Amino acid sequence: MTALTPAAVNARILIVDDHPSFRAVAVLALERDGFIVVGAVADGESAVIETLRRQPDIVLLDVELPDMTGFEVASRLRDAAPAAVILLASSRERSYFGPLIADSGANGFIQKELLSGETIRTEIAA
Repeated sequence: MTALTPAAVNARILIVDDHPSFRAVAVLALERDGFIVVGAVADGESAVIETLRRQPDIVLLDVELPDMTGFEVASRLRDAAPAAVILLASSRERSYFGPLIADSGANGFIQKELLSGETIRTEIAA
């Protein structure tokens, strides 16, 4: 893994979201913006397995998953894959979650409707 910069191009990203339509849109948008999507999975357990298997630079992780919360997954990934940048995502605003984002070990948060390569790069740089 290399250190990511705001201008990171060709960063490898894993998308974790239980909604197939969001996964599809995210894949298209992020590939268009220069990211390499190494996978798109629907639950927390798959997120952990695929992160260990594929070693993405970034994990875009939905807060609400069917088998566990994104906060729980982020905590597990922080220990299992410390080099990965973990970005939580939700349709709710960041303020809704209070300290849960920081407490999970995630590197940042993106509101889903603002998802783009630029917002990811900005969040990583913050």
